[in-house]
Amino acid sequence: MSGSGPVGIGIIGAGVISDTYLENLSSFPDTAVLAIGDLRPDVARARAAEHGIGVAGDVDVVLGHPDVEIVVNLTIPAAHAEVADRALAAGRHVWNEKPLALDRASARVVLDAADAAGLRVGCAPDTFLGAGLQTARRLVEAEAIGAPLTALALLQSPGPDSWHPNPAFLFQAGGGPLFDIGPYYLTALVQTMGPIGSVAAVASTARDRRVIGSGPKAGESFEVTMPSHVGALIRFAGGQSAQVIFSFDSALSRILLEVTGRDATMILPDPNEFDGDVGIRRRGSAVTEVLARTEARATRGTGVLDMARAIRADRPHRADGALAYHVLDVMVAIGEAAESGAFVPVESTVAVAELLPDDWDPHAATV
Repeated sequence: MSGSGPVGIGIIGAGVISDTYLENLSSFPDTAVLAIGDLRPDVARARAAEHGIGVAGDVDVVLGHPDVEIVVNLTIPAAHAEVADRALAAGRHVWNEKPLALDRASARVVLDAADAAGLRVGCAPDTFLGAGLQTARRLVEAEAIGAPLTALALLQSPGPDSWHPNPAFLFQAGGGPLFDIGPYYLTALVQTMGPIGSVAAVASTARDRRVIGSGPKAGESFEVTMPSHVGALIRFAGGQSAQVIFSFDSALSRILLEVTGRDATMILPDPNEFDGDVGIRRRGSAVTEVLARTEARATRGTGVLDMARAIRADRPHRADGALAYHVLDVMVAIGEAAESGAFVPVESTVAVAELLPDDWDPHAATV
Protein backbone atom coordinates (compact mmCIF):
# COMPACT_ATOMS: atom_id res chain seq x y z
CA MET A 1 0.00 0.00 0.00
CA SER A 2 1.26 3.46 -0.93
CA GLY A 3 1.88 6.13 1.68
CA SER A 4 1.13 8.96 -0.73
CA GLY A 5 -1.24 9.78 -3.55
CA PRO A 6 -4.94 8.91 -3.74
CA VAL A 7 -6.15 6.37 -1.18
CA GLY A 8 -7.28 3.08 -2.71
CA ILE A 9 -10.93 2.22 -2.01
CA GLY A 10 -12.63 -1.16 -2.28
CA ILE A 11 -16.40 -1.44 -1.96
CA ILE A 12 -18.22 -4.49 -0.61
CA GLY A 13 -21.95 -4.46 -1.26
CA ALA A 14 -23.40 -3.45 -4.62
CA GLY A 15 -26.92 -2.56 -3.48
CA VAL A 16 -28.98 0.60 -3.87
CA ILE A 17 -26.70 2.91 -1.85
CA SER A 18 -23.54 1.86 -3.71
CA ASP A 19 -24.35 4.07 -6.70
CA THR A 20 -23.98 7.26 -4.66
CA TYR A 21 -20.75 6.10 -3.00
CA LEU A 22 -19.28 5.03 -6.33
CA GLU A 23 -20.17 8.30 -8.01
CA ASN A 24 -18.75 10.46 -5.22
CA LEU A 25 -15.64 8.48 -4.31
CA SER A 26 -14.73 8.27 -8.00
CA SER A 27 -15.02 12.06 -8.30
CA PHE A 28 -12.72 12.98 -5.38
CA PRO A 29 -9.06 13.41 -6.44
CA ASP A 30 -7.90 12.02 -3.08
CA THR A 31 -9.67 8.65 -3.41
CA ALA A 32 -9.52 6.01 -6.13
CA VAL A 33 -12.15 3.26 -6.30
CA LEU A 34 -10.24 0.16 -7.37
CA ALA A 35 -12.63 -2.75 -6.81
CA ILE A 36 -16.19 -3.68 -5.93
CA GLY A 37 -17.45 -7.03 -4.64
CA ASP A 38 -20.74 -8.58 -3.62
CA LEU A 39 -22.13 -11.98 -2.66
CA ARG A 40 -23.73 -11.68 -6.10
CA PRO A 41 -20.65 -11.16 -8.31
CA ASP A 42 -22.77 -10.42 -11.38
CA VAL A 43 -24.38 -7.47 -9.59
CA ALA A 44 -20.93 -6.16 -8.61
CA ARG A 45 -19.73 -6.49 -12.21
CA ALA A 46 -22.76 -4.58 -13.46
CA ARG A 47 -22.08 -1.74 -10.99
CA ALA A 48 -18.41 -1.73 -12.01
CA ALA A 49 -19.35 -1.42 -15.67
CA GLU A 50 -21.66 1.51 -14.90
CA HIS A 51 -18.96 3.40 -13.01
CA GLY A 52 -15.79 2.39 -14.83
CA ILE A 53 -14.32 0.30 -12.00
CA GLY A 54 -11.63 -2.07 -13.24
CA VAL A 55 -12.00 -4.97 -10.78
CA ALA A 56 -15.26 -6.60 -9.71
CA GLY A 57 -16.50 -9.94 -8.43
CA ASP A 58 -16.92 -11.49 -5.01
CA VAL A 59 -15.81 -10.23 -1.60
CA ASP A 60 -12.38 -11.87 -1.87
CA VAL A 61 -11.63 -9.85 -5.01
CA VAL A 62 -11.82 -6.69 -2.89
CA LEU A 63 -10.01 -8.01 0.18
CA GLY A 64 -7.24 -9.45 -1.97
CA HIS A 65 -6.59 -6.33 -4.03
CA PRO A 66 -3.08 -5.18 -3.06
CA ASP A 67 -3.80 -1.44 -3.39
CA VAL A 68 -7.09 -1.26 -1.50
CA GLU A 69 -6.48 0.63 1.75
CA ILE A 70 -10.06 1.34 2.90
CA VAL A 71 -12.87 -1.19 2.53
CA VAL A 72 -16.23 0.58 2.30
CA ASN A 73 -18.75 -1.87 3.74
CA LEU A 74 -22.20 -1.33 2.21
CA THR A 75 -23.69 -4.71 3.11
CA ILE A 76 -26.95 -5.12 5.04
CA PRO A 77 -26.73 -4.21 8.75
CA ALA A 78 -26.70 -7.85 9.90
CA ALA A 79 -23.45 -8.38 7.97
CA HIS A 80 -21.66 -5.16 8.98
CA ALA A 81 -19.59 -6.58 11.84
CA GLU A 82 -18.64 -9.78 10.02
CA VAL A 83 -17.47 -7.99 6.88
CA ALA A 84 -15.61 -5.39 8.95
CA ASP A 85 -13.84 -8.17 10.84
CA ARG A 86 -12.77 -9.77 7.55
CA ALA A 87 -11.50 -6.46 6.18
CA LEU A 88 -9.47 -5.76 9.30
CA ALA A 89 -8.06 -9.29 9.26
CA ALA A 90 -6.94 -8.59 5.69
CA GLY A 91 -5.07 -5.51 6.90
CA ARG A 92 -7.49 -2.90 5.57
CA HIS A 93 -9.04 0.10 7.24
CA VAL A 94 -12.83 -0.17 7.20
CA TRP A 95 -15.73 2.23 6.71
CA ASN A 96 -19.11 0.76 7.66
CA GLU A 97 -22.49 1.99 6.57
CA LYS A 98 -24.63 2.57 9.65
CA PRO A 99 -25.08 1.03 12.12
CA LEU A 100 -21.59 -0.07 13.12
CA ALA A 101 -23.02 -3.43 14.30
CA LEU A 102 -26.23 -4.83 15.73
CA ASP A 103 -25.04 -5.05 19.33
CA ARG A 104 -22.37 -3.68 21.63
CA ALA A 105 -20.31 -6.87 21.82
CA SER A 106 -19.93 -7.23 18.05
CA ALA A 107 -19.03 -3.56 17.72
CA ARG A 108 -16.39 -3.86 20.44
CA VAL A 109 -14.82 -6.81 18.63
CA VAL A 110 -14.48 -4.66 15.51
CA LEU A 111 -13.00 -1.69 17.37
CA ASP A 112 -10.63 -3.82 19.45
CA ALA A 113 -9.40 -5.68 16.35
CA ALA A 114 -8.71 -2.38 14.63
CA ASP A 115 -6.81 -1.04 17.64
CA ALA A 116 -4.72 -4.20 17.88
CA ALA A 117 -3.84 -4.02 14.18
CA GLY A 118 -3.20 -0.28 14.09
CA LEU A 119 -6.07 0.20 11.65
CA ARG A 120 -8.96 2.64 11.49
CA VAL A 121 -12.72 2.24 11.68
CA GLY A 122 -15.07 4.83 10.25
CA CYS A 123 -18.83 4.71 10.05
CA ALA A 124 -21.82 6.49 8.59
CA PRO A 125 -23.65 8.70 8.97
CA ASP A 126 -21.34 11.38 7.66
CA THR A 127 -24.17 13.85 7.07
CA PHE A 128 -23.00 15.81 10.12
CA LEU A 129 -19.99 16.78 7.98
CA GLY A 130 -22.29 18.42 5.43
CA ALA A 131 -22.57 22.17 5.08
CA GLY A 132 -26.02 22.23 6.70
CA LEU A 133 -25.18 20.66 10.06
CA GLN A 134 -21.66 22.10 10.16
CA THR A 135 -23.14 25.60 9.74
CA ALA A 136 -25.80 24.96 12.37
CA ARG A 137 -23.20 23.78 14.86
CA ARG A 138 -21.02 26.82 14.24
CA LEU A 139 -24.02 29.06 14.95
CA VAL A 140 -24.87 27.15 18.14
CA GLU A 141 -21.26 27.43 19.31
CA ALA A 142 -21.37 31.17 18.52
CA GLU A 143 -24.33 31.35 20.95
CA ALA A 144 -26.87 32.31 18.30
CA ILE A 145 -29.57 30.75 20.53
CA GLY A 146 -27.79 31.11 23.86
CA ALA A 147 -26.77 28.04 25.82
CA PRO A 148 -28.48 24.91 24.33
CA LEU A 149 -31.01 23.45 26.75
CA THR A 150 -33.35 21.03 24.95
CA ALA A 151 -33.86 19.41 21.57
CA LEU A 152 -36.71 17.85 19.59
CA ALA A 153 -36.29 15.30 16.80
CA LEU A 154 -39.11 13.84 14.70
CA LEU A 155 -38.98 11.38 11.82
CA GLN A 156 -42.43 10.19 10.87
CA SER A 157 -43.27 8.38 7.64
CA PRO A 158 -45.34 5.47 6.31
CA GLY A 159 -42.06 3.53 6.02
CA PRO A 160 -39.73 2.56 3.18
CA ASP A 161 -41.78 -0.51 2.18
CA SER A 162 -43.77 1.70 -0.20
CA TRP A 163 -40.78 2.63 -2.36
CA HIS A 164 -37.81 0.35 -1.61
CA PRO A 165 -37.61 -2.66 -3.97
CA ASN A 166 -36.25 -4.95 -1.22
CA PRO A 167 -37.24 -3.42 2.14
CA ALA A 168 -37.49 -6.45 4.43
CA PHE A 169 -34.07 -5.87 6.05
CA LEU A 170 -35.18 -2.36 7.06
CA PHE A 171 -37.82 -3.90 9.35
CA GLN A 172 -35.67 -6.66 10.82
CA ALA A 173 -32.53 -6.91 12.97
CA GLY A 174 -30.47 -3.75 12.51
CA GLY A 175 -33.45 -1.93 10.99
CA GLY A 176 -36.68 -0.35 12.12
CA PRO A 177 -36.79 3.44 12.30
CA LEU A 178 -34.48 3.47 15.33
CA PHE A 179 -31.54 1.71 13.66
CA ASP A 180 -32.26 2.85 10.10
CA ILE A 181 -33.00 6.55 10.61
CA GLY A 182 -32.06 7.10 14.25
CA PRO A 183 -28.29 7.33 13.58
CA TYR A 184 -28.72 10.52 11.55
CA TYR A 185 -30.63 12.34 14.28
CA LEU A 186 -28.68 10.93 17.21
CA THR A 187 -25.33 11.72 15.59
CA ALA A 188 -26.46 15.29 14.87
CA LEU A 189 -27.65 15.67 18.47
CA VAL A 190 -24.37 14.35 19.88
CA GLN A 191 -22.38 16.69 17.66
CA THR A 192 -24.52 19.65 18.78
CA MET A 193 -25.26 18.82 22.44
CA GLY A 194 -22.47 16.43 23.43
CA PRO A 195 -22.52 12.76 24.52
CA ILE A 196 -25.67 11.12 25.85
CA GLY A 197 -25.80 9.90 29.46
CA SER A 198 -29.11 8.03 29.79
CA VAL A 199 -32.37 7.29 28.00
CA ALA A 200 -35.97 6.23 28.58
CA ALA A 201 -38.25 4.95 25.82
CA VAL A 202 -41.43 3.29 24.58
CA ALA A 203 -41.80 1.27 21.37
CA SER A 204 -44.57 -0.39 19.37
CA THR A 205 -45.27 -2.25 16.13
CA ALA A 206 -48.34 -1.39 14.06
CA ARG A 207 -48.29 -4.44 11.75
CA ASP A 208 -46.55 -7.80 12.00
CA ARG A 209 -46.26 -8.04 8.21
CA ARG A 210 -45.81 -5.46 5.46
CA VAL A 211 -46.16 -5.50 1.68
CA ILE A 212 -43.50 -4.43 -0.83
CA GLY A 213 -44.86 -1.52 -2.84
CA SER A 214 -42.50 -1.30 -5.81
CA GLY A 215 -40.05 -3.20 -7.97
CA PRO A 216 -40.05 -6.85 -9.10
CA LYS A 217 -41.20 -8.07 -5.67
CA ALA A 218 -44.16 -5.68 -5.44
CA GLY A 219 -47.09 -7.31 -3.68
CA GLU A 220 -44.98 -9.76 -1.68
CA SER A 221 -45.27 -9.58 2.10
CA PHE A 222 -42.53 -9.86 4.71
CA GLU A 223 -42.25 -10.17 8.48
CA VAL A 224 -41.66 -7.17 10.74
CA THR A 225 -39.43 -8.11 13.69
CA MET A 226 -38.28 -4.70 14.96
CA PRO A 227 -40.49 -1.97 16.50
CA SER A 228 -41.83 0.35 13.81
CA HIS A 229 -42.38 3.27 16.21
CA VAL A 230 -39.98 4.41 18.93
CA GLY A 231 -40.25 7.40 21.24
CA ALA A 232 -37.41 8.29 23.61
CA LEU A 233 -36.42 10.79 26.25
CA ILE A 234 -32.71 11.58 26.23
CA ARG A 235 -30.61 13.05 29.01
CA PHE A 236 -27.23 14.34 27.83
CA ALA A 237 -24.10 14.03 29.95
CA GLY A 238 -24.03 17.83 30.18
CA GLY A 239 -27.51 17.97 31.72
CA GLN A 240 -29.56 18.99 28.65
CA SER A 241 -32.44 16.89 27.38
CA ALA A 242 -34.13 15.86 24.13
CA GLN A 243 -37.29 14.11 23.02
CA VAL A 244 -37.22 12.01 19.84
CA ILE A 245 -39.74 10.07 17.77
CA PHE A 246 -38.72 7.68 15.00
CA SER A 247 -41.73 6.13 13.26
CA PHE A 248 -42.55 4.11 10.15
CA ASP A 249 -46.23 4.03 11.18
CA SER A 250 -47.39 7.55 10.34
CA ALA A 251 -49.53 8.45 7.33
CA LEU A 252 -48.17 11.97 7.81
CA SER A 253 -44.53 12.36 6.81
CA ARG A 254 -42.64 14.81 8.97
CA ILE A 255 -38.97 15.68 9.48
CA LEU A 256 -37.90 18.01 12.26
CA LEU A 257 -34.76 18.72 14.27
CA GLU A 258 -34.82 21.64 16.69
CA VAL A 259 -32.47 22.84 19.40
CA THR A 260 -33.82 25.31 21.96
CA GLY A 261 -31.42 27.57 23.81
CA ARG A 262 -31.78 30.19 26.48
CA ASP A 263 -32.66 32.90 23.93
CA ALA A 264 -34.08 31.20 20.83
CA THR A 265 -34.91 27.96 19.02
CA MET A 266 -32.88 26.80 16.02
CA ILE A 267 -34.42 24.69 13.25
CA LEU A 268 -31.65 22.52 11.81
CA PRO A 269 -31.60 21.02 8.31
CA ASP A 270 -32.70 17.43 7.66
CA PRO A 271 -29.94 15.36 9.32
CA ASN A 272 -30.24 12.77 6.53
CA GLU A 273 -29.03 15.42 4.06
CA PHE A 274 -25.83 17.42 3.60
CA ASP A 275 -27.34 20.88 3.13
CA GLY A 276 -30.45 22.95 3.81
CA ASP A 277 -31.60 26.09 5.58
CA VAL A 278 -30.83 26.92 9.20
CA GLY A 279 -33.70 28.81 10.82
CA ILE A 280 -34.20 30.61 14.11
CA ARG A 281 -37.21 31.70 16.13
CA ARG A 282 -36.15 34.28 18.69
CA ARG A 283 -37.86 34.55 22.06
CA GLY A 284 -40.84 36.91 21.80
CA SER A 285 -40.97 36.78 17.98
CA ALA A 286 -43.71 35.28 15.81
CA VAL A 287 -41.42 34.96 12.79
CA THR A 288 -38.91 32.26 11.90
CA GLU A 289 -35.84 33.80 10.27
CA VAL A 290 -33.43 32.04 7.95
CA LEU A 291 -29.98 32.39 9.47
CA ALA A 292 -28.14 30.55 6.70
CA ARG A 293 -28.80 28.80 3.39
CA THR A 294 -26.29 26.07 2.66
CA GLU A 295 -25.33 23.97 -0.33
CA ALA A 296 -23.63 20.59 -0.12
CA ARG A 297 -20.02 20.40 -1.25
CA ALA A 298 -20.31 16.61 -1.37
CA THR A 299 -22.74 13.93 -0.16
CA ARG A 300 -22.31 10.30 0.95
CA GLY A 301 -18.66 9.39 0.99
CA THR A 302 -17.63 12.67 2.64
CA GLY A 303 -16.65 10.75 5.77
CA VAL A 304 -14.62 8.26 3.71
CA LEU A 305 -12.78 11.16 2.08
CA ASP A 306 -12.04 12.75 5.47
CA MET A 307 -10.80 9.36 6.68
CA ALA A 308 -8.59 8.95 3.61
CA ARG A 309 -7.05 12.38 4.06
CA ALA A 310 -6.57 11.69 7.77
CA ILE A 311 -4.66 8.49 6.95
CA ARG A 312 -2.27 10.41 4.72
CA ALA A 313 -1.90 13.26 7.24
CA ASP A 314 -1.68 10.91 10.27
CA ARG A 315 -4.45 12.77 12.12
CA PRO A 316 -7.79 11.61 13.59
CA HIS A 317 -10.76 11.29 11.26
CA ARG A 318 -14.12 12.69 12.27
CA ALA A 319 -16.79 10.02 11.63
CA ASP A 320 -14.84 7.49 13.64
CA GLY A 321 -15.53 4.23 15.41
CA ALA A 322 -15.89 5.84 18.82
CA LEU A 323 -18.71 8.09 17.59
CA ALA A 324 -20.44 5.19 15.83
CA TYR A 325 -20.11 3.01 18.95
CA HIS A 326 -21.62 5.72 21.17
CA VAL A 327 -24.60 6.12 18.83
CA LEU A 328 -25.03 2.31 18.72
CA ASP A 329 -24.80 2.19 22.53
CA VAL A 330 -27.55 4.83 22.70
CA MET A 331 -29.80 2.91 20.29
CA VAL A 332 -29.35 -0.37 22.15
CA ALA A 333 -30.04 1.45 25.43
CA ILE A 334 -33.24 2.90 23.94
CA GLY A 335 -34.35 -0.63 23.06
CA GLU A 336 -33.53 -1.81 26.59
CA ALA A 337 -35.39 1.14 28.09
CA ALA A 338 -38.48 0.38 25.99
CA GLU A 339 -38.47 -3.19 27.31
CA SER A 340 -37.81 -2.31 30.96
CA GLY A 341 -39.82 0.88 31.29
CA ALA A 342 -36.93 2.51 33.15
CA PHE A 343 -34.12 4.94 32.43
CA VAL A 344 -31.06 3.09 31.10
CA PRO A 345 -27.56 4.57 31.47
CA VAL A 346 -25.36 4.91 28.40
CA GLU A 347 -21.95 3.71 29.51
CA SER A 348 -19.90 4.97 26.55
CA THR A 349 -18.93 8.53 25.83
CA VAL A 350 -17.29 10.36 22.96
CA ALA A 351 -15.59 13.65 22.17
CA VAL A 352 -17.39 15.93 19.72
CA ALA A 353 -15.61 15.89 16.37
CA GLU A 354 -13.61 18.88 15.22
CA LEU A 355 -15.44 21.08 12.71
CA LEU A 356 -14.28 20.95 9.11
CA PRO A 357 -12.21 23.96 8.04
CA ASP A 358 -14.17 26.77 6.36
CA ASP A 359 -12.21 26.23 3.16
CA TRP A 360 -12.65 22.44 3.09
CA ASP A 361 -12.90 21.33 -0.52
CA PRO A 362 -13.70 17.69 -1.41
CA HIS A 363 -12.61 18.25 -5.01
CA ALA A 364 -9.14 19.56 -4.21
CA ALA A 365 -6.15 17.23 -4.56
CA THR A 366 -4.45 17.30 -1.13
CA VAL A 367 -2.58 13.99 -0.85
